[in-house]
Amino acid sequence: MAKIWDKGYQLDPIVEQFTVGDDHVLDAYLAEHDILGSIAHARMLASIGILSDEERASIIGELKALLETVRAGEFAISPQQEDVHTAVEEALVETLGDTGKKVHTGRSRNDQVLLDTRLYTRERLLAVWKETAATAGKLLDFAKTHEFAPMPGRTHTQRAMPSSVGTWAGAFAESLLDDIEMLTCAYRLINQCPLGSAASYGVKLPLDRQMVSDSLAFEKVQNNVLYVQNSRGKLEALVVFVLSQITDDLARLSGDTIMFSMPEFGYFTLPDEFCPGSSIMPQKKNPGPLELVRAKAAVVSSLAFRISSIVRNLPSGYNRDLQETKGPLMQAFDAALGCVVMIGKIFDGLTVNEDTLKKSFSGELFAADRANELAAEGMPFRDAYRKVAAELDSLEIEDPVENVKAKKHIGAPGNLGLDAAADTAMALEDAAEAESARLAAAIETLLED
Repeated sequence: MAKIWDKGYQLDPIVEQFTVGDDHVLDAYLAEHDILGSIAHARMLASIGILSDEERASIIGELKALLETVRAGEFAISPQQEDVHTAVEEALVETLGDTGKKVHTGRSRNDQVLLDTRLYTRERLLAVWKETAATAGKLLDFAKTHEFAPMPGRTHTQRAMPSSVGTWAGAFAESLLDDIEMLTCAYRLINQCPLGSAASYGVKLPLDRQMVSDSLAFEKVQNNVLYVQNSRGKLEALVVFVLSQITDDLARLSGDTIMFSMPEFGYFTLPDEFCPGSSIMPQKKNPGPLELVRAKAAVVSSLAFRISSIVRNLPSGYNRDLQETKGPLMQAFDAALGCVVMIGKIFDGLTVNEDTLKKSFSGELFAADRANELAAEGMPFRDAYRKVAAELDSLEIEDPVENVKAKKHIGAPGNLGLDAAADTAMALEDAAEAESARLAAAIETLLED
């Protein structure tokens, strides 16, 4: 099988295996995006006179048929084809002959993979965005249900002051909402159309890059053709870093949940259906999914580092090194999305043992509150601190629920602002749904050509 870059010689088979790597496998996830990009490109080529109306119609007709093959799961990319771009072009040439050979006019394969990856990343970011907002909403529902369930607050892992389950769960929900704000920034940067960069330096053709960008519902054209190529890897690393912020939060939440559900604590009880057993110990119910969330968070963080390390010292323009950024990006999306979904499911069924929580309170947990009460009565705080420190053994146990409710300044356990946070979570989820609908409508219009 001749290569689309055929120069009359054959690569050494070992070299070919090494350079192709797993691209033909990974590119299966980009096939639909490559076809949609080719439809938009063919429309543009016709608009500038490179393709006749008949050629445009025949190319787009075959691309639509190929898209149905992809959606039916019947499209395959062989190692000899190297990548999805070759596979799609060869399918066109096999059916249309010389007309099929024209579709590559004005673009390079590294131009195409950038477009395909942007379309793929945009789609996966929206999926993570929606699921993260939904999981934040579930945490806020959990916090609202257990808003005043008393829970010892901790510093240095040691018991510190009265807090609440609502404070604890609400803290992680708000952190996820901040993560989504970072994600939306990454989404805006990804939502730039790169097609038209060619091999990094443009082409001597009147390409209408804006038309392609509009057809594929990008926010704008990514301008400088050299920066288009230089941004590959950079933007992927940013996306994976944002994903790592989400998974890091979920890992910390998982660690807390594991600890607080230990029999020695007994604050929470994990749903049985999420606790695999032991092959040797009949009594065991293990928090395996939460442990894997912690591990996968480490994987996602390492993938961000891997991508940034690959691109850090590259010279300007396209370099084959960039091929190695595709796999880590896809792996990071799979891991992050799985973690978000898993946490949401667990918190749908996590039980709070409020009696155990109340019984875990002892006098010293109220020490800081007692010192502040004395300060409010006029005693200098440092003197109040020393007085309470000298009387720790005689401190009375207050009603922890009333203690929690009495702390009413902004964000305190008695005034968590959960409704406002829930509104934010819902608005973010709605925004992701609206953007998904906008993209779907644009693709439908593209396919109605």
